[in-house]
Amino acid sequence: MSTPSAASSPASPSAPSSSSPALPLSSTSWPSSRSSLNAARRARELAGLADGTEVDVLVVGLGATGAGAALDAVSRGLSVAAIDAHDLAFGTSRWSSKLIHGGLRYLASAQLDVAHESAVERGILMERTAPHLVRAQPFVLPLTPLVSRAQAALAWAGFRAGDLLRASARTSRATLPAPRTLSAVETRHMAPSLRPTGLRGGLLSWDGQLADDARLVTAVARTAAAHGARVLTRVRALTVDGSGATVRDELTGEELRIRARAVVNATGVWAGGLVGDIRLRPSRGTHLVLRSEALGGLSAGMHIPIPGESNRFVLVLPQGDGRVYVGLTDEPIEGGVPDVPEVPETDIGFLLDVLGSALDVSVGRDDVVGAFAGLRPLLDTSASGEPGRTADISRKHAVLTSPDGVVTVVGGKLTTYRRMAQDAVDAAVTARGLAAGRCRTASLPLVGAAAPSALAALDAPRRLVRRYGAEAPAVHALGLADPALARPVVPGHPVTGAELLWAVRHEGALDESDVLDRRTRIGLVPHDREAAHTAAREALARVTS
Repeated sequence: MSTPSAASSPASPSAPSSSSPALPLSSTSWPSSRSSLNAARRARELAGLADGTEVDVLVVGLGATGAGAALDAVSRGLSVAAIDAHDLAFGTSRWSSKLIHGGLRYLASAQLDVAHESAVERGILMERTAPHLVRAQPFVLPLTPLVSRAQAALAWAGFRAGDLLRASARTSRATLPAPRTLSAVETRHMAPSLRPTGLRGGLLSWDGQLADDARLVTAVARTAAAHGARVLTRVRALTVDGSGATVRDELTGEELRIRARAVVNATGVWAGGLVGDIRLRPSRGTHLVLRSEALGGLSAGMHIPIPGESNRFVLVLPQGDGRVYVGLTDEPIEGGVPDVPEVPETDIGFLLDVLGSALDVSVGRDDVVGAFAGLRPLLDTSASGEPGRTADISRKHAVLTSPDGVVTVVGGKLTTYRRMAQDAVDAAVTARGLAAGRCRTASLPLVGAAAPSALAALDAPRRLVRRYGAEAPAVHALGLADPALARPVVPGHPVTGAELLWAVRHEGALDESDVLDRRTRIGLVPHDREAAHTAAREALARVTS
């Protein structure tokens, strides 16, 4: 049986200053030849494994945790292969709220260890490893007539406690400002679409927002590749055991054996399909995609309390690209686990109803231009057999080792991917007696990372800097060399042809779906996806021709 191891202006929030702790990284630290993932590199490295090369660690699954495990292991001096049946961030890791949470929710349920771990990992991402991808995001909780004074007091106490978590995690005040109360005028200034009738004011808090969850995974995977890991997409594990895996190249149909001294199963909601005796209770989290104009000029995100719930909110998340995400649900799923979950109309209706409880504008079904759902790989720890609510299941992760030595990591959440990966590699090193150095990932900057002052000085559009960090000038240069690549590929959306080409040359995109659905998020809106399809094909042709 598997066993577990264990703000300044009153009218708008002040942005964090650029005096956050500096990173030990220069903008020239990542030669593209070392970190680049592309079809040619994939073919070369897969052929090497087919010849019988044995690696120290084989990681199955290239979501955030799997990519993190690959980076953790290779940075300890171990040889690593990491595979995925589909693409980087194909599963749960691209369907999140794009937030790096500080653990506030877990304080309310007395999960102090999970809350502190989340706060620590948030600080690591914001100040050391990925400040180009994670920035401070202000949130307003509007005090509407549906929020009692007792609920408001509880929420305010929670935000103050969250600030203590920030301090305990040693995250700088310059990185995450303090929470504060807002007047009704200030609240509507930041969120003009709120209904003014009965609005008493608001509560302002801060958390970490990702530019894009799939971009984080890509950065982790490329950093692993820069250190020598073989990162291979479209390689499906058919069977795994303690000495490796039988796999199939999904592009050619060829089967081969990858030999490994240790195997880490990081396939999330699909983990039980490779290793038996793993009980998961997946839950579905749904988000809506709206055009920004549907909600007016939001200068902050919003927490909108769910009527009848004391500690659950719908999040309104402006993305800075003309879109706003609204989420999320927490519903159990029954039956098999699909590759891409469907979004039921009941989830859409629920989220629109909660929006309608606080907004002065009408947002209807026709305003929903896209929707996406992800599945949380929650570990089922119930002893009674009673299903209960998935919203009440702990987000603490677990590392399980099978009798034949396969290490499986499940549970957790995007924010804590690095710690999950560390624990999984620790378990693999111990179980298989590998000679490995200490974990380095808490201080290892990802591809594109640089100190805030260095990022601010880059000669590139700010939007590119927020997505590519120190590599933004190289992406921008593609458009300068070819003006056709400098133009947006979809009217009203900022992604350019240069970004599509970069995805194919350096980020491992192998087909149109990789380019549109994960390296960029054009595909979240079906109409935009269709409009960009030709541009994606052209980017692929530029590299393969």
